[in-house]
Amino acid sequence: MKILELNFERTWRGGERQTIYNMLGFRNAGISVSLLCRKGFPLEAKAKDAGFEVFSFNNIFSAFFFMLLRGHRFNFFHAQSSHILTWCLLSKPFHRAKVILSRRVDFVPNGIMTRIKYRLTDKVVAVSDAVKHIVEDFSGRDAVTIPDIAESITINRNRALEFLKTKKIDTGKHIIGTTAAFVPHKDPLNMVEAIKQLAEKRNDFIFLHFGNGELESNVKNKIEEYQLQDVYKLMGFVERVEDFFSVFEVFVMSSEEEGLGSSVLDAFMYNVPVVSTDAGGLAELIHNGRGVLCRKKAPSMLADGIDLVLQQPDFSEKMTKLAYDYVIQEHSLATITTKYLKLLN
Repeated sequence: MKILELNFERTWRGGERQTIYNMLGFRNAGISVSLLCRKGFPLEAKAKDAGFEVFSFNNIFSAFFFMLLRGHRFNFFHAQSSHILTWCLLSKPFHRAKVILSRRVDFVPNGIMTRIKYRLTDKVVAVSDAVKHIVEDFSGRDAVTIPDIAESITINRNRALEFLKTKKIDTGKHIIGTTAAFVPHKDPLNMVEAIKQLAEKRNDFIFLHFGNGELESNVKNKIEEYQLQDVYKLMGFVERVEDFFSVFEVFVMSSEEEGLGSSVLDAFMYNVPVVSTDAGGLAELIHNGRGVLCRKKAPSMLADGIDLVLQQPDFSEKMTKLAYDYVIQEHSLATITTKYLKLLN
């Protein structure tokens, strides 16, 4: 069995990290796996560092010709985004591999061409039941739920503290954080509203927002409008952001749409209590007492949830234990790889 993973994104976000995890899982299972990706971006470097065969291209047309001419070497094309799926299907008469899509977003697709594309795909994998229902309602075909992988790495608390020191962050206060791009579906302005309301309740915390994106200037302007500069800190994109889970006392998600929420899985893994909206797959992760669940577009609920976690350490400890046990059991590399292998077989 030979698998070609395909991800042509420029970023290093949850989908790209999951691509690497999928590849590691297949390799551990003794399966030959290679990657097709965009040249000169983080995914290429990380895959090569991990010792994988990588085919990288500057543009999608070069990648398409690779699929046409050399795709027949593979039994499966595993598309990690809807964009690359299009080219997998256009080249399918030549490579004849089975095409699988992993869908990680919970917005509703549209258009007859997208519906046709989903129907031509051999199997659509949804990372949550919320995404599964969207796919099935839209396309009229079955999907299978296989969630994302969470893997623990050794995190460096000293590095995190040194970084915060250089940024003149007061580590004597409660540190609350998020790792979320400044894009519409993450609803970062909702986060600003929540922190504003929390700041009206207490003044013993610092909020750290790691990430970048198109709405960053909007968020910065709103922070200045509310005079939250001493409370709400924009940290930008930082390598090995996992190190900062060692200093977070609360992890917060303000999303309006979310396929699953791999950063919440990180918080579970590193024993950080989570306060989150109920967007998409987040509701599935947080329920059964694994976090504080809030409605979308309800900043007062986020603020109250953070306040609750900080005020009640016993409640927080119980919650984080439930979350840790869950992520170890349900989202390990071996568990998720087994589900993919069952699908492929």
